[in-house]
Amino acid sequence: MRTIVGVVRGGPSSEYEISLASGAAVLEALDRERYEPRDIFIDRSGQWHSRGIAAAPEKALRGIDVVFNTLHGDYGEDGRLHRILTAHGVPYTGSDAYASLLAFNKQRAREEAARRGIKIPYGKLLERDAYGDIDEAARSLFRTFPMPAIIKPIFGGSSVGMTYAPTLESLAAGLRRAFELAPAALVEEFIRGREASVGIVEDFRGQEVYALMPIEIIPPKEAPFFDYAVKYNGASREICPGNFTDEEKTALMDAARTMHEGLGLSHYSRSDFVVSKRGTYFLETNNAAGVGLTPGSLLPKALKAAGSSLPEFVDHIISLVREGRRTAPAQG
Repeated sequence: MRTIVGVVRGGPSSEYEISLASGAAVLEALDRERYEPRDIFIDRSGQWHSRGIAAAPEKALRGIDVVFNTLHGDYGEDGRLHRILTAHGVPYTGSDAYASLLAFNKQRAREEAARRGIKIPYGKLLERDAYGDIDEAARSLFRTFPMPAIIKPIFGGSSVGMTYAPTLESLAAGLRRAFELAPAALVEEFIRGREASVGIVEDFRGQEVYALMPIEIIPPKEAPFFDYAVKYNGASREICPGNFTDEEKTALMDAARTMHEGLGLSHYSRSDFVVSKRGTYFLETNNAAGVGLTPGSLLPKALKAAGSSLPEFVDHIISLVREGRRTAPAQG
């Protein structure tokens, strides 16, 4: 009998389009001899659909053996979908609600990295409700913060809402943009160096926590960093394995394992770094739901470099779920 796999995609976040594409890639990768795929679509308003028909979650999930969560951003990464699936007794891919929310919060993830001895950029967290006059807040920050800066919404992925701010005007604009998307903004010093991303897959190739080879990301010269536009327009070069020294590769892979375990994540994740003359700096970790699985995404490219494929990966992750494998939340 085939395993019925519900692939949840779409959702109310700003990463809706990427989620649709990741879910489509998983649906295509499922071996039809072993799995019966079900496309569970959640529209921008949060309405669930199954087989093209609007349905309540309990109806959409009826008969599902495993949910493969590809719901990027809010709802899919912040624990809300996880709690719905748990309430209905449906096993799902990725981390539990607590670990997912921990990784989704960029400040909490930074704190975890620092606690475990991984370098992080100097940063400051600004709460939206604490500032009535954003221009004044930007002026104060500009006088005291090392510039240029990177401004990020405290929640979210795919570099949505991120701003490179070398000037006072761009700093104020970046704060406004971040506050439109989240209740707080994380302002970090801009670390000059080479961007890298490392995928983690559990119980793979004989290792409990397997680190894929680091990918080196080279944005076009006109882009200061790997922002949303250059992530998906094909303008960036993504080299796997990246042109890092053996020492740098080891540091990147060790740090990605440390973040996966330290955040209590399950099944798979991807962590982003920048390698500079000052060392390797942690930027953020994407829990499983936030890891892109489109043909142009980073993890499938790293899998290919390791001699694997998306169908093998999807089959492996579903097997982990069926076996009841989920990491317990990290302690200490």
